[in-house]
Amino acid sequence: MMLAFDGSSIDGSAYTDVVDLAHRSPGWLDDMVSAWSTYGLAVFAALMAVAWWRARRVGPAAAVTALAVPVIVIAAYGVNDVLKLLVREDRPCQSLQVITLERCPAPGDWSFPSNHTAIAAAAATALFYVCSRLGAVAAVAACVMATSRVWVGVHYPHDVAAGVVVGAFVAALAMVMLRRRPDSLVGWISGTRLRLLVLVS
Repeated sequence: MMLAFDGSSIDGSAYTDVVDLAHRSPGWLDDMVSAWSTYGLAVFAALMAVAWWRARRVGPAAAVTALAVPVIVIAAYGVNDVLKLLVREDRPCQSLQVITLERCPAPGDWSFPSNHTAIAAAAATALFYVCSRLGAVAAVAACVMATSRVWVGVHYPHDVAAGVVVGAFVAALAMVMLRRRPDSLVGWISGTRLRLLVLVS
């Protein structure tokens, strides 16, 4: 059995500084950060829905690009999860035995890279290709998500940094590939029951 990796030597001191700051902060702030850390991904789903609704008014190619965003986010999550299984880094709250705002995940629920952050970064990057304004909003939300995961104590800073890189890279690569042949996808979708999702209204 492969031994788990202890990432505390990388930026464990920075992690404990953030966790200590969280303990010294007002309760209302901790509650807000905890809520965002737990439920914030729903905001990205809402932004994707808005992006699709706006894009279908532009044209079929734009609508297909918007429909690709959630698929790309799922792909980024998959890539990130594979990396988790390869690296097998213990959660910081396990290695450093600190009291955290969020309950420490069980052993075997690996820490590197952060899934939440990878999903948020992938959504933000992909949304930029659909609507720059929505992408900017999602980028800010993704930064807050990354910070919140360290604040509640379930990730090291390097976990969320890697999550940003993975999510952004997968999304950018997928969108570049999609934009090379949008017409073929439009033609394929137009011949299926999904055609109502790309019709201009």
